[in-house]
Amino acid sequence: MSDLRIRAACPSDVPTVLEFWRTAAEGTSISDDRAGVDRLVARDAGALLLAERDGALVGTVIAGFDGWRCHLYRLAVRPEARRQGIGSALLAAAEERFVALGGRRGDAMVLDRNERAHRAWEAAGYAPEPQWSRWVKPLTAP
Repeated sequence: MSDLRIRAACPSDVPTVLEFWRTAAEGTSISDDRAGVDRLVARDAGALLLAERDGALVGTVIAGFDGWRCHLYRLAVRPEARRQGIGSALLAAAEERFVALGGRRGDAMVLDRNERAHRAWEAAGYAPEPQWSRWVKPLTAP
């Protein structure tokens, strides 16, 4: 995996990331648009981590820290590059970031229907917490 490079995204990466998510990510998010990802990168320059191989984007994860909790979103690996350790490398980089920022526990947003993701998260040491449910309220019209 020595040819894999993990780095923080910069503003010029946003269009490439959005296109990447259309093919590599499971589902879509209300924030999967240029303005949403631009805000993320501007607010927390280290939160969006990119994995590149030979200059091409092969994986992403958002490792957001609000000062209290560590949140993981949009872990995605290019379909033809899966099962090569890219997701594990991204999670390791995210966890290193969290520890450096003083984080104590990471939590991940994982779709209930995404069985492949469940196996990947379990392999990385994460487990669902059955006593919690996610409650949401859209703040803007779709």
